Amino acid sequence: MAITTMSSTANLVGKLQVEVGTRGHQVIIDEPERLGGTDEGMNPLELLLSSLGACQTIVAQMSAKKFGIQYDHISVDLEGDIDTDGFLGLSDIRPGFLEVRYKVNIQSNESPEKIEEFITYVEDHCPALDSLINGVKVVSQGIEIQQTDKI
Repeated sequence: MAITTMSSTANLVGKLQVEVGTRGHQVIIDEPERLGGTDEGMNPLELLLSSLGACQTIVAQMSAKKFGIQYDHISVDLEGDIDTDGFLGLSDIRPGFLEVRYKVNIQSNESPEKIEEFITYVEDHCPALDSLINGVKVVSQGIEIQQTDKI
């Protein structure tokens, strides 16, 4: 078994702006102005959708040669529905996505059957899609409180 541990850190850097980082790479996440942010970046759920699309695209690119698939371009369109009353605490509805939909767009001269087999493989081997569909155990490691000298 080859288990790899990935890590990320999220730091509040503005009103609702959060800088997330891993391996020396940083991304700013924010909320749109209508939700109190400054719209300096994607919100967390937009980033989640983007991560799913990027993961599928990367798995496709890494697997194309194995399948003997040639394509000129591949992209994934994604959308998700959320009832914002959930995370705003205005109702008991769950705060996360209610549904996520995606469509793979591929420009290729391969047969539809070969493309469908290939995309099924991509879906079956995409870690982000697997995590969303099958869930993942999430464990809180507690809270670390650092006292400040503020009076």
